[in-house]
Amino acid sequence: MYRDVVAVAKSFYRFSMVMPILRLRSLLGSYPTQTTKVIASWMGVVGVVGFDFSERQNNDLALGVLFYTNAISAYLDARRRGFDISAVRYEDLVARPLDMCRVILEFCRLPVSLAELAVKALDRDSQRNSISAKSLIGRMKDPQLTPETKETLNELLKKHGLPLIGEPNIVEGTLTCS
Repeated sequence: MYRDVVAVAKSFYRFSMVMPILRLRSLLGSYPTQTTKVIASWMGVVGVVGFDFSERQNNDLALGVLFYTNAISAYLDARRRGFDISAVRYEDLVARPLDMCRVILEFCRLPVSLAELAVKALDRDSQRNSISAKSLIGRMKDPQLTPETKETLNELLKKHGLPLIGEPNIVEGTLTCS
């Protein structure tokens, strides 16, 4: 599942505020790239072959965009290697939960009759009772997407061959209910 890159970056920023190691990674992001690469390795984050976590992050949204680019790149790489996988856009799931749950269940060769139960499950915070619960992170203020920040983030997205901020964000193989 993926979502709009700016939404991911803002969400990741809020999450980094409650996860000390991610906060440290964000704070050190503008320092020499080897430092941030070591921290990513220490966190146990493994990038796609050829993916370099030593990207310099000079704004509060860059770390989230970096993780987004790694995840989408890994997905696209798996598809190119012949894996029978598809993606689901979070925005589509929120807009049409029942229809999308049916599509997902059908793709997974599971009974479509489970779609209503799946929708009910989506109504619960899967992170409740944790430090990353919506009730906690949702109260944190998002960083602003300035024109300068957008330009920097678009350079990172372009480097990885992904749609830029402001362009349609639909990756290859995305399941839809149309």
